[in-house]
Amino acid sequence: MSNYVLPTKMKALRKIQNAPGAELVTIPIPRVASDDVLIKVEAASICGTDLHIMEWDSWSSNRVKAPITLGHEMAGTVVATGTNIDPTLIGEFVSCESHITCGSCSQCESQTPHMCPNTEIIGVDRDGCFAEYISVPEKVLWHTNRSKLNPKIAALQEAFGGAVRASLAHNPRGKTVAVLGCGPIGLFSIAILKAAGASKVIATDTNEYRLSLASEMGADSVFNPASDANCGNTVEWLHKASNHNIDIVVEMSGAPVSIKTAFKAVRQGGYVNLFGIPPRPVEIDIADDLIFKNITILALNGREIFDTWHKTRELLESGLVDLNPLISHTLPLDRAMEAFDLLKNGKACKILIEPNNS
Repeated sequence: MSNYVLPTKMKALRKIQNAPGAELVTIPIPRVASDDVLIKVEAASICGTDLHIMEWDSWSSNRVKAPITLGHEMAGTVVATGTNIDPTLIGEFVSCESHITCGSCSQCESQTPHMCPNTEIIGVDRDGCFAEYISVPEKVLWHTNRSKLNPKIAALQEAFGGAVRASLAHNPRGKTVAVLGCGPIGLFSIAILKAAGASKVIATDTNEYRLSLASEMGADSVFNPASDANCGNTVEWLHKASNHNIDIVVEMSGAPVSIKTAFKAVRQGGYVNLFGIPPRPVEIDIADDLIFKNITILALNGREIFDTWHKTRELLESGLVDLNPLISHTLPLDRAMEAFDLLKNGKACKILIEPNNS
């Protein structure tokens, strides 16, 4: 690997203009800064954040500045190092923490870098991994055992880590847990909760395909509030399915109605973990649904760097959680736009892009 000859150009999926869409273009490979490494991307996974940027919604249009390469979930091989980095890293198989923290603020110095106010996100604030190569700071590398995790699963570690943190924030062993929203993160959560000893996991979503995956990942009961037969009585169903005893609710959708449901469905003295991001402010009955119920609310974003990654490694390498059923498609980079269409149509779960396999 030390004799690896780098090309001068590469393909990348980039947002060229501050508008909806993206283009597959040929650009120079990234410059490797002194504290960075260059990774040859073997697998990259599409996240809901990428879809927001592709569609150029209100959040992305206020945050993201074109031109930029999309993508932040990845695995690959280090092929070059900056002048300050040990060159023996070349050849290492790695994944990456997508949140690049400053290292000097009060949060970073207090060992809580996941709350760094100066965080720079790969694929949002700097070029991402939907490309043949990506340059990242060495400090965000997560060294991965290729013999235990193949590139596709390794690329899911970043997203899976978010679900690990949200699911295990309160010990689920012996508890009844409701997962609201069965997108990929919610589906990850179901598997994590079962592996961690939850006695019962019940799940809701408006997409039947996702609910079928929820059952496959271990959900004991599933419910579709959008079904004509159900008439949207989600709280009533949750109470019945849990015998009015939901200990923990993990809200993964961000849908305002689902967030309200979380507070109404959890038992007195229960726990609500909020991970899904709502598109607008949500009105909550603080007196009846929060104070008088004596519930504990935890709002979470991202992973604890790198504590969550160690838990992620244990769950995946041990085989306690198998993510293969959630990989619905694997496509080359030149079919990336097709992948986004599949996601928008609700016909896919996790889609892996292989930039160097065209």
